[in-house]
Amino acid sequence: MHEGTMQAWLESSPFAGGNASYIEELYESYLEDPGSVPAEWKVEFDKLPKVKDGSPEANFSQIREQFRVMASQPRRVTVAGDGVDAKQVKVLQLINAYRFRGHQHANLDPLGLWQQERVAELDPAFHSLDSSDNDKTFHVGSLAVKDETMKLGALADLLKKTYCGSIGAEYMHIVNTEEKRWIQSRVEAVAGKGSFSTEDKTRILNSLTAAEGLEKYLGAKFPGAKRFSLEGGDALIPMVKEMIRRAGEQGVKESVIGMAHRGRLNMLVNVLGKKPQDLFDEFAGKHKDTLGSGDVKYHMGFSSDFATPGGNVHLALAFNPSHLEIVNPVVMGSVRARMDRRGDQDGSKVLPITVHGDSAIAGQGVVAETFNMSQTRAYGVGGTIRIVVNNQVGFTTSKQEDTRSTQYCTDIAKMVQAPIFHVNGDDPEAVVFVSQLAVDYRNTFKRDVVIDLVCYRRHGHNEADEPNATQPLMYQKIKSHPTPRAIYAERLAAEGSVNAEQAKALSDNYRDQLDKGECVVEEWRPMSEHSSDWTPYLNKQFDAQYKSGISTDKLAQLGTTLATMPAEVKLQRQVGKIYEDRLTMSKGEKALDWGMGETLAYATLLDEGYHVRITGQDVGRGTFFHRHAVVHDQTTGNEYLPLKHLKEEQGTLDIYDSVLSEEAVLAFEYGYSSAEPNGLFIWEAQFGDFVNGAQVVIDQFLSSGEQKWGRLCGLTMLLPHGYEGQGPEHSSARLERFLQLCADDNMQVCVPSTPAQVFHMLRRQVVRPVRRPLIVMSPKSLLRHPLAVSSLDELAAESFQNVIGEVDSLDPKKVKKVVFCAGKVYYDLLDARRKNEISDIAIVRVEQLYPFPADEVQKVLAQYSHVTEFAWCQEEPKNQGAWYFIQHDIREALPAAAKLGYAGRKASAAPAVGYASVHAQQQQALVADALNLEVKD
Repeated sequence: MHEGTMQAWLESSPFAGGNASYIEELYESYLEDPGSVPAEWKVEFDKLPKVKDGSPEANFSQIREQFRVMASQPRRVTVAGDGVDAKQVKVLQLINAYRFRGHQHANLDPLGLWQQERVAELDPAFHSLDSSDNDKTFHVGSLAVKDETMKLGALADLLKKTYCGSIGAEYMHIVNTEEKRWIQSRVEAVAGKGSFSTEDKTRILNSLTAAEGLEKYLGAKFPGAKRFSLEGGDALIPMVKEMIRRAGEQGVKESVIGMAHRGRLNMLVNVLGKKPQDLFDEFAGKHKDTLGSGDVKYHMGFSSDFATPGGNVHLALAFNPSHLEIVNPVVMGSVRARMDRRGDQDGSKVLPITVHGDSAIAGQGVVAETFNMSQTRAYGVGGTIRIVVNNQVGFTTSKQEDTRSTQYCTDIAKMVQAPIFHVNGDDPEAVVFVSQLAVDYRNTFKRDVVIDLVCYRRHGHNEADEPNATQPLMYQKIKSHPTPRAIYAERLAAEGSVNAEQAKALSDNYRDQLDKGECVVEEWRPMSEHSSDWTPYLNKQFDAQYKSGISTDKLAQLGTTLATMPAEVKLQRQVGKIYEDRLTMSKGEKALDWGMGETLAYATLLDEGYHVRITGQDVGRGTFFHRHAVVHDQTTGNEYLPLKHLKEEQGTLDIYDSVLSEEAVLAFEYGYSSAEPNGLFIWEAQFGDFVNGAQVVIDQFLSSGEQKWGRLCGLTMLLPHGYEGQGPEHSSARLERFLQLCADDNMQVCVPSTPAQVFHMLRRQVVRPVRRPLIVMSPKSLLRHPLAVSSLDELAAESFQNVIGEVDSLDPKKVKKVVFCAGKVYYDLLDARRKNEISDIAIVRVEQLYPFPADEVQKVLAQYSHVTEFAWCQEEPKNQGAWYFIQHDIREALPAAAKLGYAGRKASAAPAVGYASVHAQQQQALVADALNLEVKD
C-alpha cells in the first residue's frame, strides 16, 4: 500500500487512534487466515489494495508502523464506533502487554531476592478493565489458544500462567513476525508449561540426583579442593541432556560445547561420560605422562558419543583457558569445520552449545563480536544455543549496577534479535521445556537462542572462598534454601509421580556408581569416527620430510588458467592490468611478483585437492591491492573467484572478507583449524599491528594449546609488517611478542622475502605432515618491489629456504663483515651496498626466525670462518623485533672469537615514529651502521 493510500484509508477508517493495537492483532490474524477474523473486520481488510497474487501490497511491518504513528497523534480521537467494543481493544492491549513485559513479573529467582519493577501495563485496571469485566467474553485476537473468545477473568489467569510463571519469555523485540508467531504458538498453547510423563519426570530427577550427588561426593572426598561447583545451578545437567536428546531426534549428529569453570566437572562426568575415577585421580594429583605442561582439570575437554532416539550424537567439550567467554568463537569455528566436512550448509547436522556466566556474558566484548558473526557468510553455524548459568553474582560482585547497565545480563543478545527465555532453576520441568523450545527454535530458524538459567551459587567463587564476606544476606538465604533436587523430589512425591523411597534409591544407586568409578551416564556410547584423522600429524617434528616441487609446466598451466578471465567478466582497469601481467608471468615472459607467487601456492594446493580457507578484513582484494583473489564485475557487481575455476574436481576454496574484529575472528579460525587438518587455513590482519586485539587467542590457544591440551592446529597468520614511515600503528606486528612465546617447537615464525619463498612456505604448511601455527611477518612495500621477484624455475625447483646466503658475486675470502637480517630491510641493505660498491660485507637473510635454523646458518657461514665482525640489522627498535630473542642463537652459530653487534633503531616505547622525515633519517642511519658507512646529513 502506498503511503498516500494508507494515510487516506486511516483518516477515513474507524480503526484509528487507540484502536491501533486491535487492528494490529486482527490484521496479523487476517494475513494468516482471512476467515479467522470477524466478518466486519474482514470486509474492511478486503478493501486494502491487492497485487496480482492476492497478497497485500505492502508488508505488514510497514502497515503496523503506520497504525502506531497515527495512534500517537494527539489530534486523533479514540473511536469505538461501528460495532467495535472499546473494551475489546483494551483486552488486546492487555495481551500485548503480557507478551512484551510479562517476563518482568515472572517468578524467576529461586532465592526471591530480585526486586522486580512493577509493570503497570500488566494490571487490567491500567487498561480500564475491572472486576466487573471478568465474566464478559472477549475475542482473544492472535493468542495461540483453541478458543477465539474467552472470559476476561480466565484470560488474565492464562496470561499470568503463560508469561509470569517459572518462564519469562522475551521475544517481542524480534522483527520477524513468523518467528514471534512460532514462539507464541509454542508457549501460549500450553500456558508456558510442558507436559511430561512419569518416565520423563523420573529421568529429570535422575539427572538432578547425579548433578547434586557428584558435587557432594567430591566435597566429601576432597574437602577444600577447587571444583567450581554447580550446586544451585544443578538444572544445567538435565537441560543439556535434554537438548542433546532433542537435537538427536531431529537429525543432529555432532554437538560442540563450550563452557567456563562453573559446573564443568559435573558436565564432564554426568553428560559426556568421563569416568569418575579418572576425575578422582586428577584431584589426587595423578596424571598421565604427557609431552607438555598439562592443565588444571576444570580447563580440560572431552569427547564421547551420546545415545538419542534419533541415533548417536558425538559430543565434544572444548578445552579452554580461564579467560572469560573466549572459548565461544573457538566453538563456532570447530562447528563450522565439522559442518564443512559433512557438507552441512545450514547447521542441521552440528549443534553448538555455549555456557556463559551472567557477569561474563554482559562484560566481555568478545560476546558482542561473536553475536555479530552469527549470521555472516564466513562464520555462520546455523544458530547457537547459549545458556547463561545466572548465579546472580560475579566473583564477589552482586550489585547489578556494578556488573552491567541493562536490566538483564542477556540483553546483549537483542543485538541479533535472539529470543531470550529466562527460567527459574528450581523448576526443572520448566527448564527442560525451555530446552526443547530452544532446540526447536534453533533448528527451525537457524538463529541464536538464549536461555537465562536463573539460579544461585551455593558456595563461593571456589570452594575455598568465603562468600559471606561480601554477600551476607544472599548466603544466609542460600544456607537455608533446599537444593533443586530436594524441591523437585518433594514435588513429585506430592503429585504421586515418584515417591520418597524411589527418589532415595536413585540417590543410592548413583553413589554406588561413583564408588565403582565407572561411567555414570546411561546414554554414553563408545565413540565412532566423527572427525578428521589427525594420526598422520601426531608426534611429528619440523624436520619431517616433504616434497614441494611443482613442474614449471604445471605452474604455467595453472597460472594461465587463473589469469584468463571469462569474456563476460569486466574488470576494473587496474585489476585488469594485474591479470594481464599475471598472464605474461605464466608464460615466463615476466618475473613473478608477490601476488602471483602467493596465488600460485593456493592454486597448486587446490589442484591437489586440499581445502583453502582465507579470512580477514580485506583478504579478497588484499589490503595493499595485491591479491585480487576475488574480482568484481564492473557491470554487474558480481564476484568472480578465478581460484574456484581451475578444474572440475578441485579442493574447496573459501575466501571471505571478515567482520571488523580480531579477537573473535582469530579465535574462530583457531577453532576451525584445530578441528580440521586437511587444508591451508589463513587469517590475515588488515595491518599486523592490529593483531594485538587478539592477544588472548595467541597467548592462550595458538602458542600453548598443544602443550596444555595436546591440541594440534595448523593455522597460518599473515601479519603485514614493515617500516614504511606510516607511524606507530601501521608498522609493527609485534614480532617480539611471538618470539617470546616460542618454545618446544610450538609454532613457526617466518619472514619471507621473495615470491618463491612465500609460495614454498604456504605449500610447506600443508604438504609437510606437521600441524602447528605459522606466524608470517608479511610485507607491504615488497608486494611491488622491483627486486622482490622470482622465476617459475624458483617455484618449481626450490623448497623453502630457512636461511638465504649472499646472492651477489662476492669473493667470500675478501668478506670482512657479515650482516644478518630478516624482511624488507634486506632490500634497503642490498640497494645501499650496491650503490656504494661495497664488496667486503655479505648479507644473510634469516627467513625462519623460529625454530631457529642453526645448522643451516652454520652451513652458510662456513665460507666466512675467518670473519670476526658480525651484526644483526633490523628496522624495529632495539627492545622490539627479533634482536633480544635471536642474538643468543646467532652467537652459538658464529665462529670462535667472533663478535655480534646490533644495527637498528634505539630502544623505544612506541613501535615507530609518526613523522616521515624522522623515519627516513632513522632508516638511513641503521643501514649505514650495518654497512659501516658514514651517515650523510
